[in-house]
Amino acid sequence: MSKINSKQKGKKGELEFANLCKKYGFNTRRSQQFAGINHDADVVGLPDIHVEVKRVEKLNIYDAIEQAIRDKKDDEMAIVAHRKNHKPWLITMTFEDWMEIYKRYLLTTK
Repeated sequence: MSKINSKQKGKKGELEFANLCKKYGFNTRRSQQFAGINHDADVVGLPDIHVEVKRVEKLNIYDAIEQAIRDKKDDEMAIVAHRKNHKPWLITMTFEDWMEIYKRYLLTTK
């Protein structure tokens, strides 16, 4: 795949993920990043979450989560939202961040 096609696929994936989050009531949108140089999340509007979107067939998930962790603000959790063609969206995050979310969830439901 050419670099232009992969950029277009990345942009399309970011829009797709932002629109999916909107269906759940979040005011999300693609950030206006320029080749990642400003370290903005790919999608903004999920409070306290730095979103890195990957819309590829082959993904090095460790490289992707390391990028998200490197680019996030100190008070944010890093996630990678990713999917292949004809597959559902998946979210990858560190165990520690997932456990923090799960503990907060349990505190609000008990």
